[in-house]
Amino acid sequence: MILGDLGAEVIKVERPGAGDDTRVWGPPFISSESVYFLSVNRNKKSIAVDLKHPRGAKIIKELTAVCDVLVENFLPGKLQQLNLGFEQLSKVNPQIIFCSISGYGQTGPRSQSPGYDSIASAVSGMMHITGPEGGEPVRPGVAMTDLATGLYAHGAIMAGLLQRQKTGRGIHIDCNLLSSQVSCLSHIAANYLNAGKEARRWGTAHESIVPYQGFETKDGHIVVAAGNDKQFVKVCEVLELIELNEDQRYKTNKLRVQNRKELLHTLSQRFLQKNTADWLRSFEGSGVPVGPINSIQEVFSDPQVKHNDLIQEMNHPTAGRISVPGPAVRFSSFTPGGPTPPPLIGQHTVQVLRDTLSYSDDIIKVLLECKAVVQNKVDSSRMFHSLDLEDVDVIGEAEEIPRNEEDK
Repeated sequence: MILGDLGAEVIKVERPGAGDDTRVWGPPFISSESVYFLSVNRNKKSIAVDLKHPRGAKIIKELTAVCDVLVENFLPGKLQQLNLGFEQLSKVNPQIIFCSISGYGQTGPRSQSPGYDSIASAVSGMMHITGPEGGEPVRPGVAMTDLATGLYAHGAIMAGLLQRQKTGRGIHIDCNLLSSQVSCLSHIAANYLNAGKEARRWGTAHESIVPYQGFETKDGHIVVAAGNDKQFVKVCEVLELIELNEDQRYKTNKLRVQNRKELLHTLSQRFLQKNTADWLRSFEGSGVPVGPINSIQEVFSDPQVKHNDLIQEMNHPTAGRISVPGPAVRFSSFTPGGPTPPPLIGQHTVQVLRDTLSYSDDIIKVLLECKAVVQNKVDSSRMFHSLDLEDVDVIGEAEEIPRNEEDK
């Protein structure tokens, strides 16, 4: 999806019938469309292809020949069994950037185990360190392991394309949920690897910095992050607890961590005396990073969120007008084209066969009749064209991709 935001033509290949699993994840649904699916599938064309059908597999090989990148998330070895693995397809296109995304990696004792975000979050230790102090492990509110893996894959694909510019050869990228999340353990992992320190759950607090956490206010919560001694002095001034600055127990961060319980009790009692908005105003100009714990409604009412243009609106062929969170990055010298809506299953099968692979109408008719491919019945005049193969993304060159019929 990120590559699509940057202008790549993305062809999503789905299995006929059910398609992408996330199409049925809900509620909520808009019309019959899963909002979950809608949130992560903009800027894609969808083709429905039966990979087990010889003519379906042939289509994938022909697409590989004209594309730059192939992304797949089958169990390791599955595509090889269909003669669609990296070794087979690199013979079709020696310059293909072939990115495999799996649960645990292409080799190793767990390589054949299926992987979902929540399982990888548990196995990687992420759940072990997430949750209230003294409470049960908690799954993060969004699929952070999936998202991190997608971001790692995006960077790896871009690096692969740069490498190809130098060598003229393609590459196989092994990206997996477990490695992505373990890598993201950051200082928690380093604490164990270097100091033998086992991690624990801290709620909103930080193991190594005090105060650096959420506090309950009269009407909600506020997060305060005093990352150095100077900021702690400012916190005490804003809270009108100047005496804390003179207390030898709190002179340095190391001492504050050692005397965490007593200090946090004092701070917590003080924060309860005012509303969140009042505290935010008091901290303005202090140099101390603070913020409210917002509901999702409050997030999208935030002036900075609106200014950053983080909401993208599109017209979907069946769901109508939809809104999704947009790209997080801006560029100084160019603005990516407007988004196209997430596709219906097989919405662009005929279009891709005709325009990308130059199939004649007669051949397309034969493929449809033998069920090697399926075309969605949505009226073509309402289509916002895009493509995908159940668990494979085939990505074309990131050049000036037409976003609608008028641009072609």
